[in-house]
Amino acid sequence: MPKLELDKTDRKILAILQADGRLTNQEVAERINLSPSPCLRRIKRLEEAGIIRQYVALLDAEKIGLGLLAYVNVRLEKHSDTSSQGGVSPRADFSHAVAHWPEVVACYAMTGEMDYLLRVHVEDMEHFSRFVMETLLRHPAVLDVKSSFALQKIKDTTALPLV
Repeated sequence: MPKLELDKTDRKILAILQADGRLTNQEVAERINLSPSPCLRRIKRLEEAGIIRQYVALLDAEKIGLGLLAYVNVRLEKHSDTSSQGGVSPRADFSHAVAHWPEVVACYAMTGEMDYLLRVHVEDMEHFSRFVMETLLRHPAVLDVKSSFALQKIKDTTALPLV
């Protein structure tokens, strides 16, 4: 699909919706000085192009009992690119497994010394220890794990820069 060119109005709409996705079309239209019909057409076009992926409610992790945030670097066995039994590589099997671990809210394949970076939300250190010992380290492709813990939130946004 070709890249959709965004004009100034599209960028305003995106900035408004990133700040508050619950606004009605009427409210968005008023904020950008556009009538509701063309505003809705623009929003639909942005959704159909996949620029607006979804609308969500962002939860406060601490207020729902997930007070510990960890970033976990994972290194896999070097032979993990080759197929194992059943024709699935351990690397692909790891990616599949991560998708089913509720503690992991983000996983990125990385360049550098480690293969993956996981963002993990858990209740406390005991919960984290259980996750690492009983889930992560039990995966057959995992060779090494290094963890860092968030001490203080300096910036935390889901809004992308619209330059």
